[in-house]
Amino acid sequence: MLTIRRYRERDAHAVGVLIADTYSEFNLSELKPEQQKAMLGPFLYARSKEPSHQQAIADVIHAPSVWVAEVDGAIVGVLRGGRVDELGRTVLQSLFVSGKYHRQGIGQKLVERFEKEYISRGVTVFKLLATMHAVPFYLAMGYRKSTGVRSIHSFEGHGLPSQPMKKIVKPT
Repeated sequence: MLTIRRYRERDAHAVGVLIADTYSEFNLSELKPEQQKAMLGPFLYARSKEPSHQQAIADVIHAPSVWVAEVDGAIVGVLRGGRVDELGRTVLQSLFVSGKYHRQGIGQKLVERFEKEYISRGVTVFKLLATMHAVPFYLAMGYRKSTGVRSIHSFEGHGLPSQPMKKIVKPT
């Protein structure tokens, strides 16, 4: 059974492993190994039990709004967002769903829950940077490409192609 709920601090380890695995498999796989390590930042140590590693991961996961998706008690998806950019747009910062749960509506439910939360606060414009793997998903969710592809950095790494996107919703 699928449950969408707010992130709890005790979820940090499971969410860290999910992000490390999903980011590596679907977003970083075409980069050189050294680039991959640099792009993962603290998630490189997601399976470490070292308290400093786990604290660094918990710190990075922190965002104004974090939602997780659970299936039978296991975390299979996470969405972080809610930061406001310099133009006043609410940012969907990251979305990760375990590969074996792709195309089951989990990402869609996480995005819908996030948007619902912010639309109820009066937000009408959302933005994000989609990795090339995720562009079709976000197009299907009503987001549109807002500029050309950019090369972004992640932690100490750089060179990841990403597509800026935005979604404008009517005020309720």
